[in-house]
Amino acid sequence: MPLTPSWIDDGSEIPDPFGYGERAVQWLRRLKHPKNPAPGNPFQLDDWQARVVKRIYGPRHTEDVFDKDGLRIARKGDRIVRRVVLLLPRGSRKTSLCAAITLLHTIGPETLPGDLVVSAASAHEQAMELFDEVNLLVGHDKRLRDNMSVVGYKSTIRCKPKKSSYKALAADGGVQHGKTPRVVIADELHVWKGQSGANLWGALDSALVKTPDTLMIVATTAGRGQENLAWNTVSTAIKIQKGEIDDPATLPVIFAAEEGDQWDDPDLWKLVNPGMRHGYPDLPGFMDKVTKAKHSPSELDNFKQFNLNMWADHAQSAFVDMATYDKGAELIDVEALRGRECWLAADLSSSGDLTVVTASFRDGDNTIILPFFFCPQNNLREREAATQAPYVKWAKDGLITATPGNVVDFRAVEQRIRELCDEYDVKEIAFDPALARSILNNLLDDGYRAIEFRQGALSMMPAIAELERSVIAGRFKHGGHPILRMCFANTEVETNSHGHKTRLHKSKKWLSIDGTVAAAMSTYRASLGQSAGSGSFYDNDDWESALSAFA
Repeated sequence: MPLTPSWIDDGSEIPDPFGYGERAVQWLRRLKHPKNPAPGNPFQLDDWQARVVKRIYGPRHTEDVFDKDGLRIARKGDRIVRRVVLLLPRGSRKTSLCAAITLLHTIGPETLPGDLVVSAASAHEQAMELFDEVNLLVGHDKRLRDNMSVVGYKSTIRCKPKKSSYKALAADGGVQHGKTPRVVIADELHVWKGQSGANLWGALDSALVKTPDTLMIVATTAGRGQENLAWNTVSTAIKIQKGEIDDPATLPVIFAAEEGDQWDDPDLWKLVNPGMRHGYPDLPGFMDKVTKAKHSPSELDNFKQFNLNMWADHAQSAFVDMATYDKGAELIDVEALRGRECWLAADLSSSGDLTVVTASFRDGDNTIILPFFFCPQNNLREREAATQAPYVKWAKDGLITATPGNVVDFRAVEQRIRELCDEYDVKEIAFDPALARSILNNLLDDGYRAIEFRQGALSMMPAIAELERSVIAGRFKHGGHPILRMCFANTEVETNSHGHKTRLHKSKKWLSIDGTVAAAMSTYRASLGQSAGSGSFYDNDDWESALSAFA
């Protein structure tokens, strides 16, 4: 059974001794939202959201609370809830709810003079999503607009009558110590990574002890892996919701499917997505995602993470289903490819990985690929011992070109590229310039059509998407090459907070994914066909607009 708060729709009474919970709900329902087509554009606060608000603001201390030494722990009227962990799938309107709560503490009845509300995210773009939502609510309501204004560089909104303010922060903008917020909203905590994320979390979390009656709201979708601060917070909240830990100060609002739940069951979708009965997220869109997920491991992992809120044990997801990949293993007639149009890509390494050149050919809607692998002679047995893959036999069988020494001889790679250019009608040769500057310059000097193809997210997102589409559709013909298959089996995919696949990844040092990387590059360039021309992709004036859908 999925994780859902037992009190969310059972009709049980929520303690509200002073009426502050109901006051908060009624105030929020008087807000306006320009995207609501209903007459007057009222802010849509559905019943499940109203119960969350009541659970935050209703329960209060009915008298002062002191410890054994007479120190006051809480004042009469202080909130019992000081921390909320709101774990909701994508499309559940977390941002709108958090924006409304922000206004509740900036100009609404929960505001105290001089209050500071801070929202924090991992990156500036993410931080601006909540800020823009708050600004949208303010701008559409004359009552708010007359009393609130944006100051600074679009990062702060102030309320003049109450001398309160709201500020959006991002981990990539550096930590600002010294601020004393009364409310902190940590947005999409699952993507707070590295030291910058830890520093911002530490600064904000510690600042909340400076003043009484503070509130921390963690509003996030499920993440990946368990060695991160998000999982530490969420896992504790899950134990509280299950009754394994008693912590009245923490309110867990966890909506998530669990391992063993039938992920393609519409009844499960509705339980995990409390807004679905009100039209969000979109049910037809859900059904479309399920169709895609049935044919792609990465799409299934994304669906489980972002739409069913399942926290993955592994940090990354498998790139393709190998049974689907194997459908392209029929024998390739190499002789029939001679003289055909061809797109080459090279993923170079010095010693730690394989080096590979892939040749991609268009055959109607299909892509035919021929891979050529290189490895230092001295590393064959070491790689074989580490991976249990038959590197020595592959070299004897001619599937790997073993170059002398313990580093790949790039002269052998360049020579093979020149031979391929003699054998096929090569339209271009794509290189990640990181290690390829010498080969790239040599080929350019001799008139070959060599281009740079950097392996950053901007260029790799469309390449990864095109390769995945080809494999899923059965249009990727690889002839069952064993080393290329090993590379695909080793390949995991890194996904950003928007669900876009940004990088191909491997879980262990000795695993090779170089064949997959080069295949993505050459397959994508081949898919552009004659429209690619002989220059770089970035020579095209439309490249930014072409990639805007992936950003």
